Amino acid sequence: MAEALARQLLPDTVMVGSAGLQPLGYVAEETLLVLAEAGIPTEGLWSKGLTEVYLAAYPLLVNLTSYNTAVYLPRTFQGRIVRHPVTDPFGSPLPVYREVRESLRRFISEDLPARFPHF
Repeated sequence: MAEALARQLLPDTVMVGSAGLQPLGYVAEETLLVLAEAGIPTEGLWSKGLTEVYLAAYPLLVNLTSYNTAVYLPRTFQGRIVRHPVTDPFGSPLPVYREVRESLRRFISEDLPARFPHF
C-alpha cells in the first residue's frame, strides 16, 4: 500500500520501492480494493522481502514497523532510516485498511516532504 501511494504522491524523480520483513507473497485483496477506491494504480505491485530489493540504491528507508530494521539491512546500506510505525491491516476489516491508507497518505504527502524538503 505504501509503495503504491508513494508512487502516486511523490515526484517521479524519487525512487520508490517497498519490501517487508515477512512478505505475504501476494498483495491482499483488501489492499487492492482500498487503493482502487482512492484512484491509486496497483499495476505491478507485488509482495517482496528485503532481499528482493537493492537497498543500497535508496538514500532513505522508511520503517513502517515497530521493529528495529537496521539489524536486517545489508552492510552496503548507507542511507537514513526514518521510523514511522503504522498498523498492519492484514486480516482486519476494510475500515482498518482505509484508516491505514489515509494515515500513509498523510505521512507521504505531508510529513515526509516537511522533514525532507528535497522530495
